[in-house]
Amino acid sequence: MINSHIIQLLAPKIQTFPSGKEFIHLVGPIKLPVNLDGETRTFQWYSWLKTDKAMESGELIASLAGAELAERQQSSVLVYGDFAEAQDALIRMHSICHTGDIFGSKRCDCGFQLEQSMKMIAAHGAGALFYLANHEGRGIGLFSKAMAYILQEEGLDTVDANLQLGFTDDARNYDDAIAVLRALRSAPVTLITNNPRKLAALQEAGLNVGGRVPLWGDRSAFNEKYLQTKVNRSGHLAESDNWADAGTETRVPHAQA
Repeated sequence: MINSHIIQLLAPKIQTFPSGKEFIHLVGPIKLPVNLDGETRTFQWYSWLKTDKAMESGELIASLAGAELAERQQSSVLVYGDFAEAQDALIRMHSICHTGDIFGSKRCDCGFQLEQSMKMIAAHGAGALFYLANHEGRGIGLFSKAMAYILQEEGLDTVDANLQLGFTDDARNYDDAIAVLRALRSAPVTLITNNPRKLAALQEAGLNVGGRVPLWGDRSAFNEKYLQTKVNRSGHLAESDNWADAGTETRVPHAQA
C-alpha cells in the first residue's frame, strides 16, 4: 500500500482528462536541465499514461508497480518558457526514433530534427516538444522497423518497405498529443515540421495553428534517398515549397530575447 504522504506529494502534479473513450494521466511539470551546445537550458518535463478508465491519483499511483510500464514506453513533452500564456509558441510533434535519436544513425534526419527543434524552441523563448513513443517507424514499432531496414538494404524505399510488411505508409495518430496540448495551451501555436499530415491532424482537431517553421538539414549520402522519399512519396514539403500550398500561410516567428 502506498503511503498517504507520498500520494499527497504526487497528486498535485497529476492531471486527468479524456482522450476519445480513454483517459490520459499527465504528470508534471518537472524541472529538466538540458545541455544545448554547451549551455544549460531548463525545460519543464511532463509524461503521460493512457488508461481505459478515469482513476483517482491514489489509485493510479498504487497501480504503477504492477502495470509493467517498462514493457510499453510512454510519451512525454518538454515545455520551455511561459508556454501557456506566451503570444507566440513553437511546437514540435517528434516521433521517437530509437536509431536516430539514441544511436545517432545517419540513415535518417531524426536525431538532427530532435536537437534542432529543441534549440529553436529555446531561442524563441516559449514552446513545447512532444516526444511520441508509439510513433517508431511511422507507427510500426521498433521490431518491425528493423525488418523494414533490411528490406531497404535490398533496394526498397521507406514507404514500400512498410507496405510490404502489411502496414500503411504512415500509421501515426496524434489524438493523445493533441489532448495534452489542449491541457497545456489554448492560444495559437506555430508548428515545426515539413509534414502536411501533422498540420492536418491539428487543424482537423480544431486547433489554431498560426503557421509553420520548416526543419531540413543533416543531408548526407546515407539519408539522401530517405529524405527524397519523404518528399516524393510521403508528401513532405521540400525546402523550397511554400507552406501556403498546404493550406496555411508560412510564418516564422521572431525569436524572443
